[in-house]
Amino acid sequence: MSVLVITEQRDGKWHPMSWEALAAGQQIGSSLGIAVTAAVVGGDTESLAAELAANDLAGVVRVEHELLADYTPDGFSVALRQLIESTRPRWVLFPHTYQVRDFAPKLAASLDRPLVSDVIELRAEEGQLVLVRQVFQGKFHTAVSVTGEPPYFASLQSGAFRGDQVRASADLAPIEQVRIVIEASQIRTKTEAPFREAKTEVDLSGAEIIVSVGRGIRGAEHIELARKLAQALGAELGASRPICDSGWLPLERQVGSSGQTVAPKLYVAIGISGAIQHVVGMKGSQTIVAINKDETAPIFEIADYGIVGDLFEIVPALTGAVLESKQE
Repeated sequence: MSVLVITEQRDGKWHPMSWEALAAGQQIGSSLGIAVTAAVVGGDTESLAAELAANDLAGVVRVEHELLADYTPDGFSVALRQLIESTRPRWVLFPHTYQVRDFAPKLAASLDRPLVSDVIELRAEEGQLVLVRQVFQGKFHTAVSVTGEPPYFASLQSGAFRGDQVRASADLAPIEQVRIVIEASQIRTKTEAPFREAKTEVDLSGAEIIVSVGRGIRGAEHIELARKLAQALGAELGASRPICDSGWLPLERQVGSSGQTVAPKLYVAIGISGAIQHVVGMKGSQTIVAINKDETAPIFEIADYGIVGDLFEIVPALTGAVLESKQE
């Protein structure tokens, strides 16, 4: 029995959530004492497989075919079903991306096996894996265990696991290319441009630094304070739902359960109280800095650094300090 992590790439570039899924796979492997293998799917996977092999894995599998060069749910499902039937893993893990949401249910159903989606936590209990996922827009957590014959399928929420915590290895993992049989007639869909999280070029899910504003900013005319700090830090500008609902920033800037889920290296929350609907979208950030005049605001419960005070004084001073440091 083993864990099989299905990574995601496009045009030879990794989706950052692939590393988060890999970290989760290594966690399961350690908890249950089973081997972890990673698979990369596409038309030319040699260099990507070599990159995966530098990590602490039992092996890397290249799922390669010319009909897999462009993503289609039919092609990926056919190919991965063959891989799973030949390798017989206990768990199959995916990053919870738009692509995975498209084909993973089809794949799991074709094998008559369960799929637990959008998992935020994993833990071992009496040798069995328990998966935790959120329900009712993050208001409750539910623990899920699966029964019956494996394989079992699970997708992992963005930011729930730290991609930078993937364990590397001094020894390269062995790489194998599996033989995949696909006929062009099996692919019934035509590939179009990939869906983007945002309506324009803004994709907060890929940002390394985000400066986000909440109702404490008081009015649209004060958004510029946060924008200047974001520019100084080289960050993207985000917002809580009330800001976008008021039209002060476009919906594509919204972070939270009804917006984008992000996991940047640095998240600066300005005037954000920390309602659960917002927190579920950014709690995976590596470092969280909160600025709020209310010392009891829930955002401080998850913040690594908290500044209690008037944001209209703190933010300009912080922006000035960042700009000054760049001139030194």
